[in-house]
Amino acid sequence: MATNRTFTMIKPDAVGNGHIGGILAMIADAGFRIVSLKLTQLTVADAQAFYAVHSARPFYGELVEFMSRGPIVAAILEKDNAVEDFRTLIGATNPADAAEGTIRKKYATSIGENAVHGSDSDENAAIEGAFHFAGREQF
Repeated sequence: MATNRTFTMIKPDAVGNGHIGGILAMIADAGFRIVSLKLTQLTVADAQAFYAVHSARPFYGELVEFMSRGPIVAAILEKDNAVEDFRTLIGATNPADAAEGTIRKKYATSIGENAVHGSDSDENAAIEGAFHFAGREQF
């Protein structure tokens, strides 16, 4: 059974390029309710822990460096079918392949700097949300 929550991060590239408001507007316009939100910055250790699932992949070091280079916006979102609907809203990892009207088509600049993270499963959404937010920070 699908949960009604997912997790996202607006990545350092999109934060640095001033796209927080535009991305949050697209999220709200798509019917998501923001239940947790914060501007923060991952340390190298935080990024290593968050992306540990990718530690054996060749891009891991570059990913950790990128995600810890500047502020991010972390958020937990709520909507029926949240994970799948959000994955549709963000679009393909490569913005060149992303559908028109998706966040990555509008705001991403490359596969590596693709503006947003979105959980890929209900289980990961819960894990990732708990990584960034204490229970008292989730509404």
